[in-house]
Amino acid sequence: MSLDLLRANVGSTFGLSSNGRIAFENEPPPLPGPRLFLSGCRAGNQVVLRHDVSAATAQAVEALVAAEPPWFDAGADPACLDDVIALMAREAPVESVSRSLIYRLPHGLTFPTDVKILRSDTSEGLSWLANLAQAGMPQHLLDAGFLGAGDFWTPWCVALEGETIAAMGFAARIAACGADIGVYTFPQFRRRGLAAAVTAAWSSLPELADRPLFYTTLTTNLSSQRVAARLGLPPFGAGVRVT
Repeated sequence: MSLDLLRANVGSTFGLSSNGRIAFENEPPPLPGPRLFLSGCRAGNQVVLRHDVSAATAQAVEALVAAEPPWFDAGADPACLDDVIALMAREAPVESVSRSLIYRLPHGLTFPTDVKILRSDTSEGLSWLANLAQAGMPQHLLDAGFLGAGDFWTPWCVALEGETIAAMGFAARIAACGADIGVYTFPQFRRRGLAAAVTAAWSSLPELADRPLFYTTLTTNLSSQRVAARLGLPPFGAGVRVT
């Protein structure tokens, strides 16, 4: 089951070519994606490489990963990682290596909150977004890098403190095989459980009911890990990106 989840996570995170290579990062707008993504769980490991990695390098990397015991602890690198990086570096300089925790996000979570939650599947939510687009983005959204209503990636949930947007949950990546949430709480509203509230609300959206959901965070993002802990989500897998 966990290997199926890893495959679904890869399929929702990346656009894959017909031969299983990374063609692009599955987010608007699509980005090139890492040169390599290795992920693991208690049931085993998998690796996908970008379309521009040579066949010889890909074959050597895949052999190393195939011999690696199941890797699921993001706090300890897989034993083959140094050799994998060395192989990648022979072809092109390695710019960065980052680690992530992969959580399964159950459908229909609940989390208590005293703020109003708007959703993209309701007429109230759609009317609110249309009014926001007409009035223009509030300054605190612009400061956070949200440039317009198009940055509310569907499906989404928004937590409102009065009339002010306090937190957002949106489809950072979505495909037929799965979806991964993106969460943002604006600085003045943090440490109130709002990220957990919008994550729970997002998990209940009917549009997402027929696909596995994921919550993914970098190992360095402790605040995001606290959100997962609030919701009682144990990580089922780990990932490492090489760019």
